Amino acid sequence: MAFRMEKLRQLWKLVRESHAQPLKGEPRKPSAVGIEEQAITFIGHSSFLMQMKGLGVLIDPVFATRLILLRRQRRAGVRVKDLPAIDAVLLTHAHMDHLNRPSLRAVTREMRRRGRVAPVAIVPNGVEDLVADLGFSKVVELKWWESEEVEGLKVTATPARHWGARMFSDTHRGFGGYVLEARGAESVYHSGDTAYFGGFAEIGRRLSPKIALLPIGAYFPDSYRSVHTSPEEALRGFLDVGAETMVPMHYNTFKLGREPMEEPLARLLVAAERAGVLGKVEALGEGERWLVGGEVRTAASSGARGPRLSGAEVYSVG
Repeated sequence: MAFRMEKLRQLWKLVRESHAQPLKGEPRKPSAVGIEEQAITFIGHSSFLMQMKGLGVLIDPVFATRLILLRRQRRAGVRVKDLPAIDAVLLTHAHMDHLNRPSLRAVTREMRRRGRVAPVAIVPNGVEDLVADLGFSKVVELKWWESEEVEGLKVTATPARHWGARMFSDTHRGFGGYVLEARGAESVYHSGDTAYFGGFAEIGRRLSPKIALLPIGAYFPDSYRSVHTSPEEALRGFLDVGAETMVPMHYNTFKLGREPMEEPLARLLVAAERAGVLGKVEALGEGERWLVGGEVRTAASSGARGPRLSGAEVYSVG
Protein backbone atom coordinates (compact mmCIF):
# COMPACT_ATOMS: atom_id res chain seq x y z
CA MET A 1 0.00 0.00 0.00
CA ALA A 2 2.81 2.44 0.86
CA PHE A 3 4.45 1.72 -2.52
CA ARG A 4 1.22 2.52 -4.36
CA MET A 5 0.68 5.73 -2.42
CA GLU A 6 4.21 6.91 -3.21
CA LYS A 7 3.68 6.14 -6.90
CA LEU A 8 0.42 8.09 -6.86
CA ARG A 9 2.10 11.09 -5.20
CA GLN A 10 4.85 11.07 -7.82
CA LEU A 11 2.30 10.81 -10.62
CA TRP A 12 0.21 13.71 -9.28
CA LYS A 13 3.30 15.92 -9.16
CA LEU A 14 4.09 15.09 -12.77
CA VAL A 15 0.48 15.78 -13.76
CA ARG A 16 0.57 19.26 -12.23
CA GLU A 17 3.90 20.05 -13.89
CA SER A 18 2.66 18.78 -17.27
CA HIS A 19 0.12 21.63 -17.40
CA ALA A 20 2.58 24.38 -16.46
CA GLN A 21 3.70 25.30 -20.00
CA PRO A 22 1.77 25.86 -23.24
CA LEU A 23 1.60 22.89 -25.63
CA LYS A 24 4.29 23.19 -28.32
CA GLY A 25 4.78 21.96 -31.89
CA GLU A 26 2.46 21.48 -34.84
CA PRO A 27 1.52 18.33 -36.76
CA ARG A 28 2.68 17.86 -40.33
CA LYS A 29 1.21 15.93 -43.24
CA PRO A 30 3.40 12.97 -44.27
CA SER A 31 4.65 13.18 -47.84
CA ALA A 32 4.28 10.26 -50.24
CA VAL A 33 6.79 7.40 -50.14
CA GLY A 34 7.48 5.23 -53.18
CA ILE A 35 6.72 1.52 -52.99
CA GLU A 36 10.44 0.70 -53.17
CA GLU A 37 11.39 3.34 -50.60
CA GLN A 38 11.68 3.02 -46.84
CA ALA A 39 10.88 5.85 -44.47
CA ILE A 40 10.70 6.40 -40.71
CA THR A 41 8.54 9.24 -39.40
CA PHE A 42 8.73 10.28 -35.75
CA ILE A 43 5.27 11.02 -34.34
CA GLY A 44 6.53 11.79 -30.83
CA HIS A 45 7.56 9.99 -27.63
CA SER A 46 7.90 6.33 -28.74
CA SER A 47 5.42 6.58 -31.63
CA PHE A 48 6.64 5.98 -35.17
CA LEU A 49 5.23 5.54 -38.65
CA MET A 50 7.23 2.97 -40.64
CA GLN A 51 6.86 2.66 -44.39
CA MET A 52 8.61 -0.41 -45.79
CA LYS A 53 8.14 -1.93 -49.25
CA GLY A 54 4.70 -0.43 -49.70
CA LEU A 55 3.46 -1.33 -46.21
CA GLY A 56 2.45 1.10 -43.47
CA VAL A 57 3.20 0.22 -39.84
CA LEU A 58 2.57 2.17 -36.64
CA ILE A 59 4.53 1.41 -33.48
CA ASP A 60 3.10 2.52 -30.11
CA PRO A 61 0.89 5.20 -31.72
CA VAL A 62 -0.24 7.83 -29.23
CA PHE A 63 -2.04 10.83 -30.75
CA ALA A 64 -3.92 11.88 -27.61
CA THR A 65 -3.11 15.18 -25.92
CA ARG A 66 -3.72 13.69 -22.46
CA LEU A 67 -3.16 10.32 -20.84
CA ILE A 68 -6.09 10.62 -18.45
CA LEU A 69 -4.66 13.70 -16.61
CA LEU A 70 -1.00 13.77 -17.73
CA ARG A 71 -0.69 16.22 -20.65
CA ARG A 72 1.92 15.88 -23.37
CA GLN A 73 4.36 18.77 -23.81
CA ARG A 74 4.54 18.64 -27.61
CA ARG A 75 1.78 17.84 -30.07
CA ALA A 76 1.87 14.62 -32.07
CA GLY A 77 3.77 15.21 -35.30
CA VAL A 78 1.11 13.57 -37.50
CA ARG A 79 -2.70 13.59 -37.44
CA VAL A 80 -4.62 10.32 -37.77
CA LYS A 81 -6.54 11.68 -40.77
CA ASP A 82 -3.24 12.34 -42.57
CA LEU A 83 -1.77 8.86 -42.09
CA PRO A 84 -1.06 6.73 -45.14
CA ALA A 85 -2.67 3.29 -45.37
CA ILE A 86 -1.80 1.32 -42.23
CA ASP A 87 -1.40 -2.46 -42.48
CA ALA A 88 -0.16 -3.27 -38.97
CA VAL A 89 0.03 -1.68 -35.53
CA LEU A 90 2.70 -2.90 -33.11
CA LEU A 91 2.39 -2.32 -29.37
CA THR A 92 5.40 -2.89 -27.11
CA HIS A 93 3.58 -2.99 -23.76
CA ALA A 94 0.43 -1.92 -21.96
CA HIS A 95 1.61 1.32 -20.30
CA MET A 96 -0.65 4.23 -21.18
CA ASP A 97 2.07 6.25 -22.92
CA HIS A 98 2.48 3.33 -25.37
CA LEU A 99 -0.97 1.73 -25.59
CA ASN A 100 -3.57 4.48 -25.94
CA ARG A 101 -6.97 3.00 -26.66
CA PRO A 102 -8.59 6.15 -28.14
CA SER A 103 -5.67 6.54 -30.56
CA LEU A 104 -5.89 2.90 -31.64
CA ARG A 105 -9.64 3.10 -32.15
CA ALA A 106 -9.18 6.26 -34.23
CA VAL A 107 -6.68 4.47 -36.50
CA THR A 108 -8.95 1.48 -37.19
CA ARG A 109 -11.94 3.76 -37.80
CA GLU A 110 -9.95 5.92 -40.21
CA MET A 111 -8.85 2.89 -42.24
CA ARG A 112 -12.43 1.55 -42.40
CA ARG A 113 -13.70 5.01 -43.37
CA ARG A 114 -11.42 4.81 -46.41
CA GLY A 115 -12.85 1.41 -47.31
CA ARG A 116 -9.71 -0.47 -46.26
CA VAL A 117 -9.37 -3.61 -44.20
CA ALA A 118 -8.50 -2.65 -40.63
CA PRO A 119 -4.86 -3.24 -39.68
CA VAL A 120 -3.51 -6.25 -37.80
CA ALA A 121 -2.45 -5.58 -34.20
CA ILE A 122 0.65 -7.29 -32.83
CA VAL A 123 0.99 -7.23 -29.04
CA PRO A 124 2.99 -8.98 -26.31
CA ASN A 125 1.51 -12.03 -24.61
CA GLY A 126 -1.21 -11.12 -22.16
CA VAL A 127 -2.16 -7.82 -23.82
CA GLU A 128 -4.75 -9.03 -26.36
CA ASP A 129 -7.72 -8.24 -24.12
CA LEU A 130 -6.84 -4.52 -24.05
CA VAL A 131 -7.21 -4.13 -27.83
CA ALA A 132 -9.67 -6.88 -28.80
CA ASP A 133 -12.62 -4.47 -29.01
CA LEU A 134 -10.92 -1.68 -30.97
CA GLY A 135 -11.71 -2.83 -34.50
CA PHE A 136 -8.50 -4.54 -35.63
CA SER A 137 -8.87 -7.22 -38.31
CA LYS A 138 -6.78 -9.58 -36.19
CA VAL A 139 -4.83 -9.45 -32.93
CA VAL A 140 -1.65 -11.52 -32.66
CA GLU A 141 0.14 -12.11 -29.35
CA LEU A 142 3.87 -12.80 -29.43
CA LYS A 143 6.30 -14.00 -26.78
CA TRP A 144 9.99 -13.09 -26.95
CA TRP A 145 11.65 -14.43 -30.13
CA GLU A 146 8.35 -15.45 -31.71
CA SER A 147 7.58 -14.04 -35.16
CA GLU A 148 4.56 -13.12 -37.28
CA GLU A 149 4.45 -12.23 -40.97
CA VAL A 150 2.14 -9.52 -42.30
CA GLU A 151 2.09 -9.26 -46.10
CA GLY A 152 5.80 -9.96 -46.44
CA LEU A 153 6.84 -8.03 -43.31
CA LYS A 154 8.37 -10.28 -40.65
CA VAL A 155 7.92 -9.04 -37.09
CA THR A 156 9.93 -10.68 -34.31
CA ALA A 157 9.30 -9.92 -30.63
CA THR A 158 12.44 -9.15 -28.64
CA PRO A 159 13.22 -9.12 -24.90
CA ALA A 160 13.53 -6.02 -22.74
CA ARG A 161 14.13 -5.15 -19.10
CA HIS A 162 10.96 -3.35 -18.07
CA TRP A 163 7.48 -4.33 -16.80
CA GLY A 164 4.10 -4.71 -18.43
CA ALA A 165 1.29 -4.10 -15.92
CA ARG A 166 -1.22 -1.47 -17.05
CA MET A 167 -2.37 -0.79 -13.52
CA PHE A 168 -0.65 -2.39 -10.52
CA SER A 169 -1.80 -5.99 -10.15
CA ASP A 170 -2.01 -7.23 -13.79
CA THR A 171 1.62 -8.31 -13.80
CA HIS A 172 0.90 -11.18 -16.19
CA ARG A 173 1.16 -8.84 -19.16
CA GLY A 174 4.17 -9.17 -21.41
CA PHE A 175 6.44 -6.42 -22.73
CA GLY A 176 9.38 -6.06 -25.10
CA GLY A 177 10.37 -4.70 -28.48
CA TYR A 178 10.28 -5.76 -32.12
CA VAL A 179 12.56 -6.24 -35.10
CA LEU A 180 10.94 -5.58 -38.47
CA GLU A 181 12.33 -7.24 -41.59
CA ALA A 182 11.24 -7.00 -45.22
CA ARG A 183 13.05 -8.15 -48.34
CA GLY A 184 14.98 -5.26 -49.87
CA ALA A 185 14.62 -3.00 -46.80
CA GLU A 186 16.85 -2.17 -43.83
CA SER A 187 15.77 -4.10 -40.72
CA VAL A 188 14.51 -1.95 -37.85
CA TYR A 189 14.63 -2.59 -34.10
CA HIS A 190 12.23 -0.74 -31.78
CA SER A 191 13.25 -1.62 -28.23
CA GLY A 192 10.12 -0.50 -26.41
CA ASP A 193 10.88 0.73 -22.90
CA THR A 194 13.88 -0.97 -21.33
CA ALA A 195 16.78 -0.60 -18.97
CA TYR A 196 20.26 -1.43 -20.19
CA PHE A 197 20.76 -5.21 -20.23
CA GLY A 198 22.67 -7.99 -21.93
CA GLY A 199 19.75 -8.60 -24.27
CA PHE A 200 20.93 -5.81 -26.58
CA ALA A 201 23.94 -7.87 -27.62
CA GLU A 202 21.81 -11.00 -28.01
CA ILE A 203 19.34 -9.16 -30.25
CA GLY A 204 22.28 -8.01 -32.35
CA ARG A 205 23.68 -11.54 -32.64
CA ARG A 206 20.36 -13.18 -33.49
CA LEU A 207 18.66 -10.58 -35.69
CA SER A 208 21.35 -8.04 -36.80
CA PRO A 209 19.06 -4.99 -37.16
CA LYS A 210 20.47 -2.11 -39.19
CA ILE A 211 18.45 0.67 -37.54
CA ALA A 212 17.79 0.91 -33.78
CA LEU A 213 15.08 3.09 -32.21
CA LEU A 214 16.13 3.43 -28.57
CA PRO A 215 14.71 5.29 -25.51
CA ILE A 216 16.78 8.03 -23.85
CA GLY A 217 14.42 9.69 -21.33
CA ALA A 218 12.83 9.15 -17.88
CA TYR A 219 16.11 8.08 -16.22
CA PHE A 220 16.19 10.40 -13.16
CA PRO A 221 16.12 9.81 -10.27
CA ASP A 222 18.57 6.94 -10.67
CA SER A 223 16.02 4.42 -9.41
CA TYR A 224 14.18 4.89 -12.74
CA ARG A 225 17.14 3.29 -14.49
CA SER A 226 15.98 -0.09 -13.27
CA VAL A 227 13.45 0.08 -16.13
CA HIS A 228 14.74 2.92 -18.38
CA THR A 229 18.07 3.72 -20.03
CA SER A 230 19.96 6.95 -19.55
CA PRO A 231 21.20 8.53 -22.81
CA GLU A 232 24.65 7.06 -22.23
CA GLU A 233 23.20 3.60 -21.56
CA ALA A 234 21.04 3.85 -24.67
CA LEU A 235 24.15 4.60 -26.73
CA ARG A 236 25.89 1.62 -25.14
CA GLY A 237 22.88 -0.52 -26.08
CA PHE A 238 23.10 0.78 -29.65
CA LEU A 239 26.77 -0.22 -29.83
CA ASP A 240 25.95 -3.65 -28.36
CA VAL A 241 23.22 -4.22 -30.97
CA GLY A 242 25.69 -3.33 -33.71
CA ALA A 243 23.19 -1.34 -35.76
CA GLU A 244 24.32 1.26 -38.28
CA THR A 245 21.95 4.07 -37.23
CA MET A 246 20.35 5.07 -33.92
CA VAL A 247 17.11 7.05 -33.73
CA PRO A 248 16.42 8.32 -30.17
CA MET A 249 12.91 8.19 -28.71
CA HIS A 250 10.98 8.36 -25.42
CA TYR A 251 11.93 11.96 -24.59
CA ASN A 252 10.65 15.54 -24.92
CA THR A 253 6.95 14.58 -25.07
CA PHE A 254 5.67 13.51 -21.64
CA LYS A 255 7.12 14.52 -18.27
CA LEU A 256 7.86 11.04 -16.96
CA GLY A 257 11.18 11.64 -15.20
CA ARG A 258 12.70 14.41 -13.13
CA GLU A 259 15.42 15.35 -15.63
CA PRO A 260 14.92 18.60 -17.65
CA MET A 261 12.99 17.97 -20.87
CA GLU A 262 15.84 19.22 -23.08
CA GLU A 263 18.57 17.21 -21.34
CA PRO A 264 18.29 13.67 -22.81
CA LEU A 265 19.10 14.53 -26.43
CA ALA A 266 21.94 16.87 -25.44
CA ARG A 267 23.51 14.16 -23.28
CA LEU A 268 23.11 11.58 -26.03
CA LEU A 269 24.85 13.75 -28.59
CA VAL A 270 27.72 14.50 -26.21
CA ALA A 271 28.16 10.77 -25.54
CA ALA A 272 27.96 9.94 -29.27
CA GLU A 273 30.52 12.62 -30.07
CA ARG A 274 32.92 11.25 -27.46
CA ALA A 275 32.43 7.72 -28.79
CA GLY A 276 33.08 8.85 -32.35
CA VAL A 277 29.62 7.81 -33.60
CA LEU A 278 27.81 11.16 -33.79
CA GLY A 279 27.22 10.65 -37.50
CA LYS A 280 25.23 7.48 -36.71
CA VAL A 281 22.58 9.30 -34.65
CA GLU A 282 19.47 10.54 -36.49
CA ALA A 283 17.47 12.68 -34.06
CA LEU A 284 14.07 13.43 -35.59
CA GLY A 285 11.64 16.17 -34.65
CA GLU A 286 7.91 15.46 -34.42
CA GLY A 287 6.54 14.89 -37.91
CA GLU A 288 10.02 14.66 -39.39
CA ARG A 289 10.71 11.84 -41.84
CA TRP A 290 13.94 10.01 -42.52
CA LEU A 291 14.04 8.47 -45.97
CA VAL A 292 16.35 5.54 -45.26
CA GLY A 293 19.41 5.78 -47.45
CA GLY A 294 18.74 9.46 -48.10
CA GLU A 295 18.31 12.74 -46.27
CA VAL A 296 16.12 13.63 -43.34
CA ARG A 297 13.25 15.71 -44.63
CA THR A 298 10.35 17.45 -42.96
CA ALA A 299 6.95 15.93 -43.57
CA ALA A 300 5.59 19.23 -44.81
CA SER A 301 8.16 19.95 -47.51
CA SER A 302 11.04 18.47 -49.46
CA GLY A 303 13.64 20.70 -47.83
CA ALA A 304 16.35 18.84 -45.99
CA ARG A 305 16.98 19.45 -42.33
CA GLY A 306 19.75 21.86 -41.40
CA PRO A 307 23.25 20.81 -40.37
CA ARG A 308 23.60 18.46 -37.41
CA LEU A 309 24.49 20.08 -34.08
CA SER A 310 27.18 18.65 -31.86
CA GLY A 311 26.41 17.84 -28.25
CA ALA A 312 28.20 20.98 -27.08
CA GLU A 313 26.18 23.11 -29.48
CA VAL A 314 22.92 21.61 -28.28
CA TYR A 315 23.84 22.53 -24.71
CA SER A 316 24.68 26.10 -25.80
CA VAL A 317 21.36 26.67 -27.60
CA GLY A 318 19.18 24.74 -25.13
